[in-house]
Amino acid sequence: MNFNIVLRSGTIAILGALSMTSVALADELTLSSPTLQDKGSLPNTHVFSGFGCSGANRSPEINWKNVPPGTESFAITAFDPDAPTDSGWWHWLVYNLPKAATGVSENAGRSSSEGLPEGTVQARSDFGSVGFGGACPPEGAKPHRYIFTVYALKVKSLELPGNASAALTSFMIKANSVGQASLTAFYGR
Repeated sequence: MNFNIVLRSGTIAILGALSMTSVALADELTLSSPTLQDKGSLPNTHVFSGFGCSGANRSPEINWKNVPPGTESFAITAFDPDAPTDSGWWHWLVYNLPKAATGVSENAGRSSSEGLPEGTVQARSDFGSVGFGGACPPEGAKPHRYIFTVYALKVKSLELPGNASAALTSFMIKANSVGQASLTAFYGR
């Protein structure tokens, strides 16, 4: 009889531990998009229009939930670590998204910032301009990874100069992050 009680107690303890693990994982910041599937192919909608590429050059709709405690604002980046440079390629950097934001609509990355909440800033990408620049890897290269990341930041705003480089912007985003979630899409031509 004692054996059954010990077994049940052990089973309850194990189930309790598993239950707490599931809750912890469910509370992590998550990122989703109706057009991006993690580890899927990047649709032509998000491919650059120029440099030999002929996409629509529209930033994707991105949504997030399960905001970490201490979050005061958000940032979004799109990065290609496979670009043939020593530092990858920054396709999009957005910061000072308000604490109440839960996502951005498709094509919010226009250079005019139309469609982004007031006060939101888009930094200069590696294309040399403000706003989203779609995928355009070298022809014949293996498919590149395009990593879309949302960062929960511990500050209401990042104070950066208007001409801040993508590297400086990325540094300040990561230095103030209290959580992040990513989706990776692949594209080659």
